[in-house]
Amino acid sequence: MPENDTQQLSELLQIRRDKLTELQEAGQDPFVQTKYDRTHHSVNIVENFDAFEGQNVRVAGRIMSKRGMGKVLFCDLADRDGKIQLFIKKDMLGDEEYAKVKKYDIGDIVGAEGEVFKTKTGEVSIKVKDIVLLSKSLLPLPEKFHGLTDQDLRYRQRYVDLIMNPEVKKTFVTRSKILSSIRTYLDSRGFLEVETPILNTIPGGGAARPFITHHNTLDMDMYLRIATELHLKRLIVGGMEKVYEMGRQFRNEGMDIKHNPEFTSIEIYEAYADYHDMMDLTEDLIRYAAQAACGTTRVNYQGVEIDLSHFARMTMIDAVKQYSGVDFNEIKTDEEAQAAAKAKGLEVEKLKSSRGDIIALFFDEFVEDKLVQPTFIMDYPVEISPLAKRKPDAPELTERFEVFITGREFGNAFSELNDPIDQRARFMRQAELRAAGDEEANMVDEDFLTALEYGMPPTGGLGIGIDRLVMLLTDSYSIRDVLLFPTMKPIEK
Repeated sequence: MPENDTQQLSELLQIRRDKLTELQEAGQDPFVQTKYDRTHHSVNIVENFDAFEGQNVRVAGRIMSKRGMGKVLFCDLADRDGKIQLFIKKDMLGDEEYAKVKKYDIGDIVGAEGEVFKTKTGEVSIKVKDIVLLSKSLLPLPEKFHGLTDQDLRYRQRYVDLIMNPEVKKTFVTRSKILSSIRTYLDSRGFLEVETPILNTIPGGGAARPFITHHNTLDMDMYLRIATELHLKRLIVGGMEKVYEMGRQFRNEGMDIKHNPEFTSIEIYEAYADYHDMMDLTEDLIRYAAQAACGTTRVNYQGVEIDLSHFARMTMIDAVKQYSGVDFNEIKTDEEAQAAAKAKGLEVEKLKSSRGDIIALFFDEFVEDKLVQPTFIMDYPVEISPLAKRKPDAPELTERFEVFITGREFGNAFSELNDPIDQRARFMRQAELRAAGDEEANMVDEDFLTALEYGMPPTGGLGIGIDRLVMLLTDSYSIRDVLLFPTMKPIEK
């Protein structure tokens, strides 16, 4: 900031503090106020003027603009829902009170009482007969026309972003509607919302690098959960046949427009169901949320119309063939798969060089970003699906799908593996990968294996990324736009 601007800001800050001191010395400290009994919100009055005309109302909010013409002041007051104009006249308040109001600053929080009317220009307003300062703003709001435009600062100071940019608040109101609609949908279908531990002794249920913390009393390391899957499946074993949990997950990984270290997901499990049932549930749930949030199943995302009324279905091998030209139905061995990857210029990791791993590599490279309209990709290789049940007619594949929209994954589901012997073998392979340096590989969860040995019914399971769904339904470019307080690196001072 230029030196002149810094000096000017410093002077403004001092002026506001001087005003506060003056109020306090006069026994009028605004921070002493404990509550204000308001009767209505701004939008309710503005949208229902005919019913409110001539009535006395009490409103409260933040002064967003202030303009005076001699013995009359006009202020825009912003509250939870919107704005309404305050019409403040000297001869209605009296000289002393009017003089106080003239010293109010933009950003101050006030309570106002008066009669609802329309000005000569037709603007719904309140003719103020009493006004009280409820909180003094000691920092000036960003300049009106330029606003809070620094995106990084908007994320860091979300409170100012919400004050200055009404569309931001709308995004988070919509987010709340989406979460509420998801719960309504599942609750109405007999699912039970449950809560499972965030602190775990073993990070399981996903392929991700966990955050590690330490419990002092037990003198042991613990992990913030990366998924809720294994605990929820324990509940299925216990006879809770339809359960879900929506909450925060934590992954110690990279950050970009699609990823934040802490994020919200929902996992849903239903006994005696399979991955086909989960596909039907996914379609219905996303459409229900879209209808609740947007009033339609056709939504615009970054200039592209997305039709949520139809979800295509294709296998991973067919998708790879369509977009890369390589048919893995004709490739039977690891060596053949490695040769196919080399021919396409793909680099194969030593730890992930099996046919199944390479099919997944082809998919990531050639397919994922092409799946703009809603698409289920089914039948994933067993190597990359350690918790999914094998396909009876193709045991090298699993009954697993992921749902893709706008070229990114939105959800992951499968017919859950309930064979404890097969599950142990897959955990052991994951343990080998972890020992060889793969920090995202699963650990062996002996208690979960014990649960499976008691018997888990055939079960369908589904996980959906809530933040990405909110991004889609609010047309938000970055995950940070749909998180009230995204993870940020502290500013060095």
